[in-house]
Amino acid sequence: MVSSSHEAMHRIFQKEPGVFGRAFRALDLPFPEPIAVSLFPNDLTETAPLERRVDTLLRFDTEKQGSYLVAVEAQSRKEPTKPASWAYYTSYLHAKYRLPTVLLVTCQEKSTAVWAAGPFSIGPVHWPMLTIRPLVLGPHNVPVITDVRAAASDIPLATLSAITHGKDANAGAILSALADALRTIDREDADIFSELTEQGLANSPALKIWRELMAVDTAFFRSERAMKLRAEGRTEGRAEERAEAVLRVLQRRGIEVPEHVRQQVVGCDDLDTLGVWFDRSLTVAVAEELFVEE
Repeated sequence: MVSSSHEAMHRIFQKEPGVFGRAFRALDLPFPEPIAVSLFPNDLTETAPLERRVDTLLRFDTEKQGSYLVAVEAQSRKEPTKPASWAYYTSYLHAKYRLPTVLLVTCQEKSTAVWAAGPFSIGPVHWPMLTIRPLVLGPHNVPVITDVRAAASDIPLATLSAITHGKDANAGAILSALADALRTIDREDADIFSELTEQGLANSPALKIWRELMAVDTAFFRSERAMKLRAEGRTEGRAEERAEAVLRVLQRRGIEVPEHVRQQVVGCDDLDTLGVWFDRSLTVAVAEELFVEE
C-alpha cells in the first residue's frame, strides 16, 4: 500500500516542477532552466497483463536544449528488485516518447539515498548492456532551510527540505521556518504545501512537531490535526500534547531536561505559555532557558 509520505515525496514535483532544477543547482549539475513543463500520464502498462507505473512523469521543454522527461520515484527503503524496474521505466519512456529521460529518486534515509544513486548495471560483468545512474535527492544533499526568509523565497524547496530532513535532529528548526514562511503566501497554496508536508512526515517523530506548529493558527491552516483541534476547542488534552511536544523537541535536539523543568512543563495548562516554550525549545542551549523572561 502506498503511504502518504511516499505520495508527498513525488507530488511536490507535480505542484512545483521547477524545484527539480533549483534543488540540483547547488550541486552544479547542468540542467537548463525549462520554459515549459507538462505533466505526462504515469501509466507505463504494456499490452500484456503487467501494469507498471512511475510515481510522477514530467516533460521539461527548454529554449535551446530541446525537451526531456523526468520520471520521479519516491523510495523509502532499499529494494534489490527496483533497479530492474527503473531500467525498464527509462527504456520504455525513451522508446515511447523518443526523448532523453532522467530518473529522479527521492529518499528520506541517507542509507537509502546512497544505495539509490547506483550505478546499477544490467548484463554480464565484462560487458554491461545498460547502466542506470539515478539522480537522487535526500538528506545528504537537499539544502537544510532553517531561515524564514530563505524558506519564504522558495516554498516548494523549503517543503522538500522539511520532508527529506524529517528524521534529522534539526527537523524542528526546519519545520518552524517553513510554518512561518507559509503565512506569507496565498492561503490556498499554503494549505497545499502544509498538507504535502504533513503527508511527507507520516510516521516520523517530526510529524507531531509539524501538527503543533499548524495548530498555532487554526484559522489559517487546514491540516488534519488543525481541523480536529478546531472541532474540539481548547481542551486539557491540547495542553498535555503541547507540553509533550516541548519535551520531545528538547530530547530530539539532545538537550538534557532536569526533573524540575519537566515538572514545570507538564504542570502548565496555559496554551499561550506552552506555545512560547515550544518556540523556545527549537533554539535554547539549556532547558532552563525555556522560562527566561524576555
